[in-house]
Amino acid sequence: MTTSSATTTVIGAPDPDGPAGPDDAPRALAKAGDPADRVFRLSARGAGAVVLLIMTLVGVFLGGRALEALRDAGPAFLTRSAWEPDSHNFGIAAVLTGTVLIGAVAILFAVPLAAGTALFITEYAPRRIRQTLISLVDLMAAVPSVVYGLWGLFLFQPNVVGLSRWLTTYFGWFPPFAVDGDDPGDPLSSNTFYTSSTFIAGLVVSLMVTPIACSVMRESFAQAPPGEREGAFALGGTQWGVIRSVVLPFGKGGMIGGTMLGLGRALGETIAVYLIISPVFVVQPHVLQNGTNSVSALIALRYGSASAFGMSALMAAGLALFLMTLVVNFIASSVVARSRSGAGADA
Repeated sequence: MTTSSATTTVIGAPDPDGPAGPDDAPRALAKAGDPADRVFRLSARGAGAVVLLIMTLVGVFLGGRALEALRDAGPAFLTRSAWEPDSHNFGIAAVLTGTVLIGAVAILFAVPLAAGTALFITEYAPRRIRQTLISLVDLMAAVPSVVYGLWGLFLFQPNVVGLSRWLTTYFGWFPPFAVDGDDPGDPLSSNTFYTSSTFIAGLVVSLMVTPIACSVMRESFAQAPPGEREGAFALGGTQWGVIRSVVLPFGKGGMIGGTMLGLGRALGETIAVYLIISPVFVVQPHVLQNGTNSVSALIALRYGSASAFGMSALMAAGLALFLMTLVVNFIASSVVARSRSGAGADA
C-alpha cells in the first residue's frame, strides 16, 4: 500500500525556506491601558519625582548655607577635632568618628537581634501569635526617640556600667575596650569613667534600629521558595538545616539591606544620643570610656547659640552627615531591590 502525503499551503504565509521578510518581525502589542492604571502610573512617577526633588533641594540648601564655612576651613574641615567656629578653628574629625562608632556599636548588637527575631517569627512562631509578634516588633519603631533616650539615661545606663567595667577588666588589652585613668581592679573606682559612653549610646540606638532591620529581614525570609523548603525537608533536613541551606542564602540580600538601612538610621539618631552622651571634641576611640560626640548631637547642642558663621559651620557638618547617610541608604536600597526576587541566592 502506498500512502501519499499532501502539503497544505496557506496563502500569505511566509516560506520557511525563503528569506525573512518584514512581516516576520515580532509585532509590538499595543494595548490601551485602563484610565485608572494610567492615573496610578502617573501618580507613582510624580511621587518619585517629588521625593527626588525634595532630596535635591535639601542637599542644595545645606550646600549653599555651608559654603562660607567650607571655604574658610578648607580640607582641614575633615581632619580637625576642635569646634570653635568663631575662632575659625573647627572640623568634624571628632564628631564624625563618634558618629561612626555609635553606629557600629548599634549595628553590632542590632543585626543578630533582628535576624534572630525575624527567623523566629517566620520559621518557629505559631501562626496564631505570628501577627501579634509582628505588630509588637513594628510598634518599637513608633516609640519616640526621646523615650528611648530617657530610658537609656535613667534606667539602662546605671545597670550596664557593671558590664562596661567587666569588659575593661578582662579585655582592656584590646584598645577600644581600654579606659584611660581608671583602674578596673580598684573597688573604689568611680563609675563616672564608664557613663555617657559610645558603648551605652550604641546599645540604646541598637534597640531603635532593630525593628527596621527586622522588618526587611522578615520579608526576605518569608519569600524563600516553598519548593526548595519542601525539597530540603523531603531529603531529611531538619528545621535548622532548611534555614541554613535555603532561608539564609535566599535572604542574604535582605539581611545586608536591612543592616544598611539600620545603619543609616543609627548614623542620624539625635535626641537619644544627645541625652546620653557627654560631648567631647577629641577623637575618642575607647568605646567604653566616658565622653563621645556625634554630628547630629553637635547640631542639637550648638544650634541655639550659634552665630551666623557658626550656623554655616553647623550646616557644613549637617551636609557631611546628609551625604554619608544618603550613600548608606542608596546602597541599602539597591541591595534590598535585588533581594526581592531572590537574586544572589545560593540555594
